[in-house]
Amino acid sequence: MIRNILYVFIFLFGGLLFGCQQSDTLTEVEQWTTYEITLKSEVQLGNPYMDVDVYATFISSSGDTLVRPGFWYEDNTWKIRFAPPAANETYRWETFTNNPSPGLSGKKGQITSIQYSGNNQLLKKGFLTMSPGKRNVVHQDGSPFLMIGDTPWALPFRGTVETVNQYAEDRRSKGYNTALLMSIQPDRLAEGPDSRLEDYGFGKAFYDLKDKHITQMNPAYFQTLDTLVGILFEHEIVPVFQPVFQGFGWKGQDAFGRSTVPEEYIRYTKYVLARYGSIPAMYLVSADGMGKEPGIKESGEMLAQWDCYEQPRGIHYSPADDYVPDWHQGNTEDYFKHRNMSYQAEPWLNFQWCQTGHGGQHLLEKVEKMYHNKPTKAVANGEPTYERIGDPNNSTGWWQGDEAWSQIMSGGTMGVVYGAAGVWNWKLRTEEPGFPDWSTTNASAVEAIKFEGSKYPGLLGKAFKGYDIVDMELGEELSNGHKMLFKQDKFYASYLPEGGEITIRNLKKGLPIRFYDPKVGTFTESGKVEAEEQSFVAPDNGPWVIMIGEKIGN
Repeated sequence: MIRNILYVFIFLFGGLLFGCQQSDTLTEVEQWTTYEITLKSEVQLGNPYMDVDVYATFISSSGDTLVRPGFWYEDNTWKIRFAPPAANETYRWETFTNNPSPGLSGKKGQITSIQYSGNNQLLKKGFLTMSPGKRNVVHQDGSPFLMIGDTPWALPFRGTVETVNQYAEDRRSKGYNTALLMSIQPDRLAEGPDSRLEDYGFGKAFYDLKDKHITQMNPAYFQTLDTLVGILFEHEIVPVFQPVFQGFGWKGQDAFGRSTVPEEYIRYTKYVLARYGSIPAMYLVSADGMGKEPGIKESGEMLAQWDCYEQPRGIHYSPADDYVPDWHQGNTEDYFKHRNMSYQAEPWLNFQWCQTGHGGQHLLEKVEKMYHNKPTKAVANGEPTYERIGDPNNSTGWWQGDEAWSQIMSGGTMGVVYGAAGVWNWKLRTEEPGFPDWSTTNASAVEAIKFEGSKYPGLLGKAFKGYDIVDMELGEELSNGHKMLFKQDKFYASYLPEGGEITIRNLKKGLPIRFYDPKVGTFTESGKVEAEEQSFVAPDNGPWVIMIGEKIGN
C-alpha cells in the first residue's frame, strides 16, 4: 500500500501533490500541476461516500473564481485536487460542505502558481478544451490535440502496474495520446474473485453493483486506479473516463449503465470529476447505448457546471443508429434509432462518436452524416472493428490504417480510434476462459498490444503533426471526387488509397507539397503550389496522402 501511494505521488499528476490543512504558508505550485488538499472529518459517518458533499473555491489574485468538488478517499479522509490554470497568481481557497461537517468545511489556505518546468507535453500546452469552431479538441494554448485513441476499456479493473506500464510504453512509442476507459467493471451479473491476477477476476469498485446500486464504495479500488491513471499520464496518454457502461459491457452480463438510479449515476460521475479532473481528461457520459439512459443528461449538465476547466464531454453510441437490433427487448419505437445525435443541441455536449461495429466493414457514411449535424459537434468513429475480434483474420494489419484514414477524411475531424481483441477486455492470458467467442481472440492484453494494425493510427497522427488543422473542414468539392480536409489558404489533405491523380482547386500559391506514406510514416517533398488549380500524381499505386501547407509547430 505504501509503495502504491508513493507511486501516485511521483507520477499521477506530474510530480506535484501537496497534502495540506488550514495554513497561512504560501505554497508554490506549478501551473497545470495538481495541488492536493487533505481533510479529516472529526465525526464518523455511516457511509462517507454518500453522506457528505465537499468542495472548495479558489479565488485568484486576478479575481477569477474556480470551484473544485472533493471526494472521499478512505476512512475519515477527503481530498480536493486543484491545478492552477494560470502562472504567477495567488489562489486563496476555502472548503465547504452541503451540511455542517467539522473538519471538512471552513478550512482555508493559499498557494501561488509558477511556470510549469517539466517535460510532459500535456501540461506544457495546458488542459484540453474545444476549438472555436467546435470541430476539434485543442490545448488551452490553442494548439491542436488530434485524438489518436485506443480502447483498453477494461484496464481500470484488470490492469496491474506491470501490465499497464507495458501497455503505456507501447502505445506512446506508436503515437497514441488517448485511452478510452470503463472506470468500473459494469456487468451486474459478472462473477469472479476481487483479483487482477486470476481468471475471471476483476477489481471491485462498488460492493452493491450486483444489487443494482453504486453506493457502497471500495476505496482501495480507486487508490489502485490512481496509480494506473498515473502511468497513462506519465506517458502523455489522456484518459477518457466512462462512468458505468450502457451497452454490452465487459462480458454482456447485464451492463448496469442501462438501469442505474439516476442520482447514483450523477453522484459517481461527479466523483470521477473530483478525483481525476485536475489532469488532462475527457468524459464519456454515455457509452455503447442510445445516449438517453438514466442520468445521462443530468450528468452532462453536472459536468458543465462543476468542471472549472471545461474539458471535453461527449457520447459514444451503439451501432444501432437507424435500426432496432434483433436482440432488443422493449420499446422498439425510440430506444435505438438514436442516429448518433442524442442531445445534439445541448450546450454541455461537445462531441459525438458513432460505432461501426465489428463486422470488418468500412462504414463511412455515419461519420459523414454526423459531421453535417447542427449545431456542430466534434465527431469520430469511436469504435471500428477491433483487430482480430472473433477471428484471427478479422480486420488485421493495414485494414486498420485504411479505416483510420478513410474515417478522418469522411469528417471525423476529432481524430481516430483503434481497438484490439484481447486489449479491450484486458485478457490476463492467451487462453483465459469466460468471454463470448465473438468478442475476443487468442491473445492476452500484453500480446495483443503488438498486433500489426496498432501501428497505423499513430502514423496518421504523425502525418498531421505541425500543420494548422484546428477546425479543418471537409472539402470534397475542391477536388475531382476525392475526399479532402482543408483550411482555406492554410492546409489541404487527401487520402489516396490506390495512389493516382488528384486535382485540387482554390489553392494558395507557394504552399509546400508533400506526399506521405501512411504505411511507413515518411514524407516525400514535392515542391510548392504553382497555381490556384493544380493536379498532383502520387509516387505509385499504393496508399498515399497528399499534404499541402506550411508546418507551424511540432
